[in-house]
Amino acid sequence: MTHTQHTHASPKTALPLPPDRQLDERSRRARAEPMAVLALGDGLYEVESEEEHTYLVDIDAGRCTCPDHVFRGVRCKHVRRVAIEITDGRVPPPGRIVRECAECARPLIVEEETPTPVYCPAHTLYPGDAVRDRETGDRLTVVDVSPLRADHVRIRETECTVSEYGSNASYDPDVPVVGAVYPHARVARNGVVPDSLKVYVFPRPRLERVEQPIPRESQPV
Repeated sequence: MTHTQHTHASPKTALPLPPDRQLDERSRRARAEPMAVLALGDGLYEVESEEEHTYLVDIDAGRCTCPDHVFRGVRCKHVRRVAIEITDGRVPPPGRIVRECAECARPLIVEEETPTPVYCPAHTLYPGDAVRDRETGDRLTVVDVSPLRADHVRIRETECTVSEYGSNASYDPDVPVVGAVYPHARVARNGVVPDSLKVYVFPRPRLERVEQPIPRESQPV
């Protein structure tokens, strides 16, 4: 399994004009003309205009590569459109970027430096969560979620890294690792793992979160 980074453009569309405001010509065109905005990172945005031209906007500097800005030095409709879409939450602001949840592909706005893969709240793992090993189908319980990469963590018994371990070959080496125990091993509520329990380490994408069964004594009658 591999992960990829994605960028998302807003749909090419016109935006509604505010009914109670008088807009100058460029502000009106920034809303009325169909455009698509794509966040590139580092405060840069690509804007595809109604005329199928593509321009690069530096929103922090207020610059655009279109003729209106380059030759007239004005705050063009493309700069204004990017500012509107950031304010409306249609594209991420500078310093943030869109990534897809590695489990469900839900778009997430995260810091640009956030490593991949990323997970939405519904698929983020925490100690105590029940998971399924995608390779074997076994159920386990998470005891630790580490930011360390699979190619940086060594398995003592095999003298290889987690990413080098045979059954992990299909997973990217730069993904984080997760420690888990098999379900017959009970883990204290505070997350403390008794010394007698063996913790197995997996590449994060190898584990799939599953719903915990309701204890029999807690089930409704």
